[in-house]
Amino acid sequence: MTWFRQLGNIEYGIIATFLLFYFVYIFRIIYIGKLLKTGYGRVFIKYFLRLIYFSLIIIALLGPSHGESQKEIKSVGKDIMIAVDLSQSMNAFDIQPTRLEKLKFELKKIISAFNSDRIGLIIFSSEAFMQCPLTYDHNALNMFVEILHTGLVPNAGTDFSPPLELALEKLNNEENLVTQQTSKAIILISDGEDFGENTSQTLQKIEEQGIKLFTLGIGTQSGSRIKTERGFKTDRDNNEVVTKLNPEALMKLADETGGNYFEINETNNDISRLINHISEIEGEVRDVRQVDVSSNKFFYFLLIALGLLCLDILINVKTIRI
Repeated sequence: MTWFRQLGNIEYGIIATFLLFYFVYIFRIIYIGKLLKTGYGRVFIKYFLRLIYFSLIIIALLGPSHGESQKEIKSVGKDIMIAVDLSQSMNAFDIQPTRLEKLKFELKKIISAFNSDRIGLIIFSSEAFMQCPLTYDHNALNMFVEILHTGLVPNAGTDFSPPLELALEKLNNEENLVTQQTSKAIILISDGEDFGENTSQTLQKIEEQGIKLFTLGIGTQSGSRIKTERGFKTDRDNNEVVTKLNPEALMKLADETGGNYFEINETNNDISRLINHISEIEGEVRDVRQVDVSSNKFFYFLLIALGLLCLDILINVKTIRI
């Protein structure tokens, strides 16, 4: 016989309270019986009955187990690659405190929502870099998210092709645990226009492989200036640059691959909708194991205790005869 848990402070407290109150009750019955000079022996019938079913309830709480049984454990998950645009326009503050800071906060929600899946992080502007490979270590992934800033990548325009190509490469490598393409997803996050020339070819590969592509735009149609270390970004004519959300390019990506477009602006936040759509992707069974588990027999003790409790209610015993 093995036990799921040991006697702790709670159990000792319950036992001590039961014994204390019942001792006071017995003492009172004996005291009254002696004063009235009458028999009080029958009180012990109830005492022993209640002591038995109380002990059985305590044993049931401890989870007695006997024998072994096997249980099938399935590990199901999917692979999600997140590509984040780190061009200077992400420093715009039309989304408070800035687009990038708001995005970092929302990314942690996404990571938390898929704690049983592998998630990777790509950063890009005109080029793409692997910030964090596919991993189950979401604490480490959150640390990579926290240190995101626009200085991590060269700022020479925005090109969607490099991050999508890199995401495809990492999702299809030989060490990838997920083999079904339908259990893989790419989230592309940006606020700007695509200046790349090879994006259409990459989109065709994504569509052919059946990988889900979700796009997320962040910013507003009215736009804002871009913060720099010296003030605000200006163009060659020394005019302040105003960056506006350009959702058309992101919508086109989603439409061409059968995916969905989501947006974070001054009045709307689609992160919950994005999480719901990703959750609908069926994960792949990665591992099936037979695990030996103890067979908990607590219900036998509990059933006997309940039976004795009912018997206690039905049987009336006169404790003092006058």
